[in-house]
Amino acid sequence: MEKIIWAEELGLSDYLETWKYQKQLFQKLIDKKRNPSQVRFSPFKEPLGYLLLTEHLHVYTLGKSGKDSHLLLSPDLLKRIGANFYRIDRGGDITYHGLGQLVVYPILDLEHFFIDIHKYLRSLEEVVIRLLAAYGLQGERSPGETGVWLDVGKPSARKLCAIGIRVSRWVSMHGLALNVNTDMSYFKYIIPCGIQGKGVSSMQWELDYVPYMHEIIQKFKTIFQEVFQASCLPKPSSDDFIK
Repeated sequence: MEKIIWAEELGLSDYLETWKYQKQLFQKLIDKKRNPSQVRFSPFKEPLGYLLLTEHLHVYTLGKSGKDSHLLLSPDLLKRIGANFYRIDRGGDITYHGLGQLVVYPILDLEHFFIDIHKYLRSLEEVVIRLLAAYGLQGERSPGETGVWLDVGKPSARKLCAIGIRVSRWVSMHGLALNVNTDMSYFKYIIPCGIQGKGVSSMQWELDYVPYMHEIIQKFKTIFQEVFQASCLPKPSSDDFIK
C-alpha cells in the first residue's frame, strides 16, 4: 500500500493558530483509528498523516518536562523583545521559534510506519542530517540529547536542530525546528532545551551565506519521503476531508 502524507506549506504562521490546527489533525487521525467505519467518503486517497512546514513569529515554548527557570527573562522583557511564551504538551524543555527557522510538524499514524518512538526520533534526525549534508555540513547525533548537532564531543559542540514531540495512541504531533537564518540573539534569553554549556547555531552562521528557505523546504520534503518511505503530496484544495 502506498503511504500518503498530505504536506502543507503554511508560510509565516501564528504559533497558537498552528498548534490548534495540529490538534485538529491529530484528533482526526485518532478518531479514525477508534472508529474506522465512520470515516467519511472522500474523492482523495486517504492520508496516513500530515506534514506542516512553517515559520513562526518570535515565541518560546516550554515542554512538559521543562523548567520555568530555563526562561531567563521577565514578562516585561518578553514583551519588549516582541516574543510570546507558552507552556505546551510536547516532550522536552524550552526552545525558541522565529523567522528564518524551518519548523516542521509531522502528524502521523505511526502504526503505518513503525511502533517505536526512539526510531521515530532517530528518523527525524536522519532527515535533517541528510539535508545538512546536501549543504556540506556534517550533522550528528549527540548521545542522550535529541536533535542534530555539529562538533559532537568537542567544546565547540552546538545545536542546529531541536526536536520535541507528543505521541498518543501512536499518533504523533509537534516536531522539529531547524535554524536556517534565524536571529540567534533570541537564544540568549533561554537555556536551550535545558542543556547547559553548549551552544546553538544556524545554517547561515555555518555557511556564511543565507540558504533559500523555499529550497530547504523542498529538499526536506524529498528526504522525508525517502526516510519514511512515503509520498508527500500537496493537501487537496478542498478542505472538506480535513475539517
